[in-house]
Amino acid sequence: MTEPAILLPRPLVQQLFHLAQASPDSEICGLISAANGSPHRCYPVRNVAGDPAHLFDMDDQGQVNALRDIRERGETLFAIYHSHPYAPPEPSAKDCEQISFPEAYYLIISLNTKGVLEMRAWQPEGGALRERPLKIIQD
Repeated sequence: MTEPAILLPRPLVQQLFHLAQASPDSEICGLISAANGSPHRCYPVRNVAGDPAHLFDMDDQGQVNALRDIRERGETLFAIYHSHPYAPPEPSAKDCEQISFPEAYYLIISLNTKGVLEMRAWQPEGGALRERPLKIIQD
């Protein structure tokens, strides 16, 4: 039995790709909210990692502010996203260690291939991240 794909609206995917391309040498990161169970809004959060080219660490206050805004809008947390400027869109050991929202999906955007952006979706499961099918839809 094939599991259902995670559906992402094209405008949201384009926004994530734009953010990643605008910061090609550093991992970008943030949250995605859902309205009525569907991905809805992107909340970029500043990466404060000591080595932002290879790691992400969301700014605590930025993350708190984004979660507050999500709650105040009556939305829910849908996904955590970040980019890999120099690696494929697969979770690193550090990414798996940093799972802090087991109910959220994890989206990884890769700039690793020249001229081609790639994004893959992952779901926390038993302390690791399991890949999920991802489908881009018209909004």
